[in-house]
Amino acid sequence: MGTDMQGKLYLCATPIGNLEDITYRVVRTLKEVDLIAAEDTRNSIKILNHFDIRTPMTAYHEHNKIEKARYLVEQMAAGKNVALITDAGTPGISDPGEELVKMCYLEGIEVTSLPGAAACINALAISGLSTRRFSFEAFLPADKKEREAVLDELQNDTRTIVIYEAPHHLLKTLELLLSALGNREVAICRELTKVHESVFKGSLESAISFFRKNDPRGEFVIVMEGRDRKEIQKEEQEKWDDVDINDHIEMYISKGMTKKEAMKQVAVDRGVSKRDIYSHTIK
Repeated sequence: MGTDMQGKLYLCATPIGNLEDITYRVVRTLKEVDLIAAEDTRNSIKILNHFDIRTPMTAYHEHNKIEKARYLVEQMAAGKNVALITDAGTPGISDPGEELVKMCYLEGIEVTSLPGAAACINALAISGLSTRRFSFEAFLPADKKEREAVLDELQNDTRTIVIYEAPHHLLKTLELLLSALGNREVAICRELTKVHESVFKGSLESAISFFRKNDPRGEFVIVMEGRDRKEIQKEEQEKWDDVDINDHIEMYISKGMTKKEAMKQVAVDRGVSKRDIYSHTIK
């Protein structure tokens, strides 16, 4: 626990479905802290009762995250230890917990995270897609312009992309992704860690066809392949096909490059050997 003079914030991961996924350390910490801040007290009381945790609880959610964060920081500054839990998974990841963490650091309050379940990691691990690099987008923005801006950014993202979605928006989101990003390979993970956990593997087009026939139920995580690097490179090279090589070289010279440097860069742009470029001279 925290020092005698000041308390500490404990970010405690809770199960995303299966109650057995909670750690011994989280259960012990929730019993030992002075106060538990929960995103939804009605939901969290079920977990606390299951593990016989009697610690006082207070609501901390999107609509009171600033005012309540100040209160919680005051409590920790006075020496109380606070545990933060979300509805499911790791607090601070795509939820109001990030505001409390920021405020704690501003006020010199120590913060630690107790690891556990995170739907984005679980889905990525069982997706069968590349896991070396990934982009976590959580829920796409509800605002149309913001959503379009995010989709524009994702068009040439070569990382695997992870997106959360509710059942009643799933089809619309899949259709948006297909329209904006093309027919990518996806793994659509449903009800992770729960009795009816399932993974749909296939293309966006086949996923849309499947969920039009099978009513989406439960919470979903969409894991989608990133853009192929070679495809991007090919498109970039094709942009120069209609540009005269001498004009291309002159463009770089006008920017301050030497003729030799310009020729090397033109070779890179066009995906050809330097020898091919050196065979041309500026008229």
